[in-house]
Amino acid sequence: GAFDGVGAFYHCTSLERITIPLKDGMITEDDTFQGCVNLKHVDLVEGEVLRDTIAALLLEEWRNDMKDKLVAIDQSLPTASGGDGSHDEGEKAQTVQLWISSVLGNIVRYKAQHRSLLNEAATTLQL
Repeated sequence: GAFDGVGAFYHCTSLERITIPLKDGMITEDDTFQGCVNLKHVDLVEGEVLRDTIAALLLEEWRNDMKDKLVAIDQSLPTASGGDGSHDEGEKAQTVQLWISSVLGNIVRYKAQHRSLLNEAATTLQL
């Protein structure tokens, strides 16, 4: 299921790290982490599989970009507002939502480009 309760972790100041699947729609409410001022790290359930996928990408540029994308959340989340009042949802949930979309988008794009390059190489070999 998704973290979709209103203020699911409302003012949970002891929450520093979460582990979630890399899946759009996991966090559906902007106030999911309202008041969670110490939330600074996100780990992915699929971390090891994702690292293997990244390592298998053909171009070093792609691998480096994906590695940078994965650690970006631990750089942006600490500076995102945790929200400080009943009308201030903070930016933590939106920061995680955007990060998940960015990582997923890049994976899809690089895997498609990877397949395209492999198909080109196979065609060249057939000639």
